[in-house]
Amino acid sequence: MARVFNFSAGPAMLPAEVLEQAREEMLDWNGSGMCVAEMSHRGKEFMSIAAQAEADLRELMAIPANYKVLFLQGGASSQFAMVPMNLLRGGSKADYLLTGSWGKKAIKEAKRYCEVNTAFDASAESGKFTFAPSQEQLNLSADAAFVHYTPNETIEGVEFDYVPEVGDKPLVADFSSTILSRPVDVSKYGVIYAGAQKNIGPAGLTICIVRDDLIGQPVDGTPTMFDYKTHADADSMYNTPPTYAWYLAGLVFQWLKDKGGIPAMAEINQRKAVKLYAAIDGSDFYANPVAVANRSWMNVPFTLADSELDATFLAEAKEAGLTTLKGHRSVGGMRASIYNAMPEEGVDALVAFMAEFEKKHG
Repeated sequence: MARVFNFSAGPAMLPAEVLEQAREEMLDWNGSGMCVAEMSHRGKEFMSIAAQAEADLRELMAIPANYKVLFLQGGASSQFAMVPMNLLRGGSKADYLLTGSWGKKAIKEAKRYCEVNTAFDASAESGKFTFAPSQEQLNLSADAAFVHYTPNETIEGVEFDYVPEVGDKPLVADFSSTILSRPVDVSKYGVIYAGAQKNIGPAGLTICIVRDDLIGQPVDGTPTMFDYKTHADADSMYNTPPTYAWYLAGLVFQWLKDKGGIPAMAEINQRKAVKLYAAIDGSDFYANPVAVANRSWMNVPFTLADSELDATFLAEAKEAGLTTLKGHRSVGGMRASIYNAMPEEGVDALVAFMAEFEKKHG
């Protein structure tokens, strides 16, 4: 069976080259006679894999030396608790910017540990998330321990077009759906975290990049596994890590380097997004609800003029080898997630299909 273009929001497409290399190494990694999934996480073979993956990620993102890179489990959702547990540091309040569903979940979890000041709520007037605030609209607290935001909301397709200025407060960002898609100045952040299953690798791994000075003063009662220091001191090997996911992430990092690194990937990603939004905007048959300045490069929601055609669109798209285009149940319509591993040809195929579908049903 031929490979399809998988527009899933996550778990998402992996680069074909990465999957092919993993297949070649499945039974025997580098002459070890073992699959990576069978290796001891403390053995020299896997230790070398882990070290190379971290080195490559540091190089790709230009991560400063005073940041720890943690390879964790629990998904980005565990970070909704780990962030306040580790960053309150004697404080009792945190600022959160609310621009979508994942930010809403982060706020709900943070309220278990501190007072949350919603420094901006993009749904306050309309009840929907369709834009990100300007810097001037942020109502930041003087006594907040940190500021949290979601640079890209996967479900609504809303993206910040700037990095919020928060003074001397640590800025925390859930980069799950945009990490590695374009250059990021890591030094502007206290913590960057991201679930792997969109741009890094398979589900089961979470990357957490934490500035050294924010490690070591968790709130009382923090479980050992939720303390950043536990993992920083043990090089992410306090317990058995998600070894195979870590290995595959390392292959993705190598693939990115071979492609020219993050700046080269950003050019491709921008081209893909421009093509898809042009197809939407150039037609009365399709629409995107997000403010133009805040349209996501990674997650593109769109609706059909006649929602009665949604099921037909999805069925015919699948027949054309374009899968997982159904929008999130809270938003409806369609959503095309076009992460790093989605080739430009996949977007071209979707654009061509959309034009043909409109001609047939419009």
